[in-house]
Amino acid sequence: MAGIYLHIPFCKKACNYCNFHFSTNQQKMDDLVNALVQEITIQQHYLTDTVETIYFGGGTPSLLKPAHLTLLLETIHQFFTVKADAEITLEANPDDIEPTVLKTWITARINRLSIGIQSFQEADLQWMGRAHNALQAKDCIRMAQEAGITNLSIDLIYGGPTLPHENWEQNLKTAIESGVSHLSCYALTVEPKTALALKINRQELPEIDSLHQSEHFSMLQSITANAGYEQYEISNFALPGKRSKHNSSYWSGAHYLGIGPSAHSFNGFSRQWNISNNSLYIQSILKGAVPFEIEVLTPIQQINEYIMTALRTVEGISAETIDRIAQQPIFTELVKDAQKHIHRGLMECNHHQLLITPAGKFMADGIAADLFRD
Repeated sequence: MAGIYLHIPFCKKACNYCNFHFSTNQQKMDDLVNALVQEITIQQHYLTDTVETIYFGGGTPSLLKPAHLTLLLETIHQFFTVKADAEITLEANPDDIEPTVLKTWITARINRLSIGIQSFQEADLQWMGRAHNALQAKDCIRMAQEAGITNLSIDLIYGGPTLPHENWEQNLKTAIESGVSHLSCYALTVEPKTALALKINRQELPEIDSLHQSEHFSMLQSITANAGYEQYEISNFALPGKRSKHNSSYWSGAHYLGIGPSAHSFNGFSRQWNISNNSLYIQSILKGAVPFEIEVLTPIQQINEYIMTALRTVEGISAETIDRIAQQPIFTELVKDAQKHIHRGLMECNHHQLLITPAGKFMADGIAADLFRD
């Protein structure tokens, strides 16, 4: 399988924690969409497999006009072989969702929404600088379901200073009771050069409490498990049959093409990423050139990338897969190096799989780095 990601780099306002590439100036929206169309044409030979997932990310893709969505999807279908029942996801903000717009998205063949709710608590939303309020956070789910979009995912952020345990528990219960089939839950992270980082550095806001976050993570695991959700990846929880096919392709090593400024692409042996500048991106595309940098992965990098992504998933590291990537039997050596984590109950070796246990998931990135090959 293969996937296509389109980066829509526009937002109504900047959230204080976000470090994704975006602009709050939407004047170049039409020019940007035309450039995306041109890049799709230029990159039509990048993928050889059938496209099974299309994902509009950002930024805020729900700011696109219906005509923009239709044009982009028609162009993809023109130049790529797209599976008839492909998963087509649109990231959306609650304040952009209303019945008339939902109908246009469905007409454009959007069949899955990923809604950036982040919290159902008014204090959290104001602290994060979100454009929507707590009422909109709840209403948008109901409106999407009433419109017929039942394949819904929502984003939630935990571990922030305005979110006590009881409010985090209430956020999870509200999400579960709403009937959404997929949750993506992330610890609040202080990224460099964000407004949040600046305020913390100035001591205008307190440091993020890692213990507070780990306690929220444990609550998240327990509450979702009791409600029948599978933690199929560190930050992602789904009811049976409702995993994100697009994001799962990243973790399984499938090939994907990224369209738009800052978008990444992967074809199995190299990774490339487009320039993170809207104006320069548009100018370059108009000249017929995609402005990207590329990194050809060494055999060691391919092994380590698999270790990092596989350990984030419920399937873990497969002996067959890692030995195939390494072109030699290294699984036994990897298990030996993992013994200290196994003895601490953070990992387990199950037949021909090496897994991180629920107790180790909050430390997954550090465990993976410890197992990297030199």
